[in-house]
Amino acid sequence: MLSNEIREKFLQFFAKRGHTIIPSASLVPENDPSTLFNTAGMQPLVPYLLGQVHPAGTRLADSQKCVRTGDIDEVGDNRHLTFFEMLGNWSLGDYFKAESLPWSFEFLTSKEEGLGLDPNRFYVTVFKGENGIPRDEEAIKIWQDIFAKYGISAGVAGDDEIVNGDVRIIPLGVGDNFWIAGSEGPCGGDSEFFYDTRPEEGPLAGKFIDLVNSFRLMEVWNNVFMEFNKTANGKYEPLAKKNVDTGMGLERTTAVVNGQATVFDTDMFAPIFAKINELSGWEHGSSDEKAKRIVADHLRTAVFMIADGVTPSNTDKGYILRRILRRAIRYADVLGLPAGTLVSLAEIVIEKYKAVYDNLATQKSVIKDEINKEEEKFHQTLEKGLREFEKGRDPFDLYQSFGFPIELTEELAKEKGQIIDRAKFDEEMKKHQELSRVGAEQKFKGGLAGTGEMETKYHTATHLLLAALRQILGADIFQKGSNITTERLRFDFNWPDKLTDEQLKAVEDLVNEKITAEIPVEMMELPKDEALKVVGLLSFDLFKYGDMVRVYKIDDFSKEFCGGPHVANTGELGHFKITKEEAVAAGVRRIKAILE
Repeated sequence: MLSNEIREKFLQFFAKRGHTIIPSASLVPENDPSTLFNTAGMQPLVPYLLGQVHPAGTRLADSQKCVRTGDIDEVGDNRHLTFFEMLGNWSLGDYFKAESLPWSFEFLTSKEEGLGLDPNRFYVTVFKGENGIPRDEEAIKIWQDIFAKYGISAGVAGDDEIVNGDVRIIPLGVGDNFWIAGSEGPCGGDSEFFYDTRPEEGPLAGKFIDLVNSFRLMEVWNNVFMEFNKTANGKYEPLAKKNVDTGMGLERTTAVVNGQATVFDTDMFAPIFAKINELSGWEHGSSDEKAKRIVADHLRTAVFMIADGVTPSNTDKGYILRRILRRAIRYADVLGLPAGTLVSLAEIVIEKYKAVYDNLATQKSVIKDEINKEEEKFHQTLEKGLREFEKGRDPFDLYQSFGFPIELTEELAKEKGQIIDRAKFDEEMKKHQELSRVGAEQKFKGGLAGTGEMETKYHTATHLLLAALRQILGADIFQKGSNITTERLRFDFNWPDKLTDEQLKAVEDLVNEKITAEIPVEMMELPKDEALKVVGLLSFDLFKYGDMVRVYKIDDFSKEFCGGPHVANTGELGHFKITKEEAVAAGVRRIKAILE
């Protein structure tokens, strides 16, 4: 059964049960500064899961494009991917567990309308109860009734999570069976469906997690029962309406349905591998399966990202795309693929999916151009890195300064009879990632609670405030922290004493003078070295910026590195008023202000 048929069967099954079929949202989230990409089918629907009325009704189904890069190092095993499609059906205050679980099982097992899988090969998990929320006894009872219809006795595993005998239902804790996208928002216990991929090995027996890690059990579906909203202070508040959010990975399901050992054996990857084998020049294709899988997965992800408007860069979404593309290029070199041929693989991906996602066809030339440009840039980087390697540069320095992959450094060292201290590299890499993560979080959020109109105005006002403080108090004033909401800005800066009323009035007047002057806010994208000449003073550590940076310039008054967002003209801000000035730490003051 091909992936297109499975996707269509799923949508038809739920359309027949009153669900409106909605199109996939872009990979790039709309109006959500908390995440770079849609990582689950539920993300585009969060406002509706929280109670907003969806124009298409209370029953929905879709196939959502998703990207997850947290497991990028696992790509190449039997199931991990960076891009995947999530089939999902949704109840927005409509049906709940009693309908959702039986429908899901019916789709998976029905030979007429569904996938025709064997009911005897299914095992399920439920929420065992934690954080003051009780065990999901309702789901356990529903599952026992479902299995009973097929003549299957369904025992419940104990706290040891051992599967043997008639055990079919495994209660697990928050870490496994409680779903929330992020640190707060709609959430609830879930029930996951697992399929025995190797029944020929005999009755299932052992600790549940071991059976999953050995790939004997493969997860195919997850039904989330959203009953709560987790607040910023960690409280679980009941939702006014209970919702159902399900997700089934199309790639994994296609592998399970066809008895294939890995997601890479499915029709979604077969034509890509055929092209890789052809381009590599090997008679029967390269035997390096992991390298082929990484190239195929990453190229597919890159194609979908670029089609949705992402371009390679050194920041945010563009950085993720650049990392994925360069990893694909690196492994394409390992496979012996000629330079400039990755676009051939991109064309295969476009051809495979264009009937479902038509923007792949309309953006075809852009996709090919971006891949070609990035491949050319990276090969230049590799050439520089090779020269530096010959000079004996430190492996981590090669990686950080030249983007030189550690795998390549190890290979080159091996050829010369040298050994790379991988443990030392990994330790330095860990420190670097921690710094980068903190820096990225600061830059991405920028103290913002959102990116709406008022937050944007307040964000621009902080630039004027910093420049005014420097003019009134001295050029060595730097930002120490920032927090912005729709109601006010909060700005921390280095200064040893309480500001006088005269100083505060001078700062306030200067900011309002620049607002009244209606100065255009200019954005320039410059190489870091050139940008440093323009900005002069830095409010943040330099490590957080990539090779290309954005500089926001308000006449000659304010010039700052920043990720935005900003108004087009200072005249949009209104009247600036300081409401409070206080100490927050030794040598650090805080100003709160509003725009009227």
